[in-house]
Amino acid sequence: MDSVKDEIEFLLSGKGMPYQKVSLAVAVIVAIFFTLALYNNSIRDARVAIIDLDNSKYSRELAQKIDASPFMHVTAILNTPADPKALCYQDQAIAVICLPKGLEKARYTDGASGSIGVYYDYTNTAQHADIMEALPEIVATENAMASGGAEGGIQLYSRRLFNPAASTANGETQGFLFFFSSMFFVFATIGMVPRLRLEHKWDPLLKNGSPFDLMLRLVPYGVCLLVAFFVGMAILRVWGDMVIGGRMIWFFLSQFFYIWVLGMMSLLFGWYALNPGVAASGMILFLPGGFILGGATGPVPILSKWVLVLSHFFPLTWEFHLVRDFVTRGAGFWDCARLFGLFLVYIAVVALFFCHRFYTDRKKLTENENHASLAEA
Repeated sequence: MDSVKDEIEFLLSGKGMPYQKVSLAVAVIVAIFFTLALYNNSIRDARVAIIDLDNSKYSRELAQKIDASPFMHVTAILNTPADPKALCYQDQAIAVICLPKGLEKARYTDGASGSIGVYYDYTNTAQHADIMEALPEIVATENAMASGGAEGGIQLYSRRLFNPAASTANGETQGFLFFFSSMFFVFATIGMVPRLRLEHKWDPLLKNGSPFDLMLRLVPYGVCLLVAFFVGMAILRVWGDMVIGGRMIWFFLSQFFYIWVLGMMSLLFGWYALNPGVAASGMILFLPGGFILGGATGPVPILSKWVLVLSHFFPLTWEFHLVRDFVTRGAGFWDCARLFGLFLVYIAVVALFFCHRFYTDRKKLTENENHASLAEA
């Protein structure tokens, strides 16, 4: 009983993580947030692009019927040949439907048959179930309405892009690789500012240094994280059949910025902790959210729109978006220039908060020293 009493006193002392508050807060927040975030319980209005090479009255009517489905939303219709892969970059579409030339003629000719091609973005294997059910129903309805009875009709053909074997090395396993590697990077860096205070190195750094000096302390940890990413991906490539469709230089460039912003977020969330141990609990506030909402654990389209916007607060969300494009889909830099530009804006905002906190603390330190000098005088 003395041991239990001692532990209760420590729990309530404020020297460690206030678990009595955190446990209830996490339960309430998770229950409410994910009930609202996953309210639809299915993917509604999934983004679909159509390559309409027939460009006929019937093909336009068919596109309208596809858009009218509660499970699909047509975001783009192209009347010229296009690469279906490019239409999936930056999560612009999770499926691309190709309506070939001569589709209208085949539709109204007795005994003739037409074909519709569907390209599924298989970077996530769980996001197409509703589309795979809705499209055959639309085609079956069209065939039933066509003249000529059961003869001829439209045939539906599908192809899986980026991850045709549905390998977990391109999905869940890859997601765990980036999540756990990032998590231990945060554990190693989030207590840096409290540690510098305990070592009496913080005040000299504030007075004589700059935010860049603090950022440079992240370099050894960042190099370790980058090496860990490459080693893990090499194992998944050789042993797990991970798809590498693009040039690794773009992945390397994106990791440079990702590790930088992850480090700044880590320092910010551990800034005012009493000690490195207390600071470690701040990891829960900005890292797991990206793992849950970034598309590693489930399809992104199932989330509500406001959740998709909110998810970009978490660094891992940007990481998963960039990895899907640069590594799995094989996109080039200019194919993802808009996404990368938004990522740089996000980094700039975090850097501004980082610098503001640093110089605010410097100002407080200077004021305290001036008051102490006046008091001594």
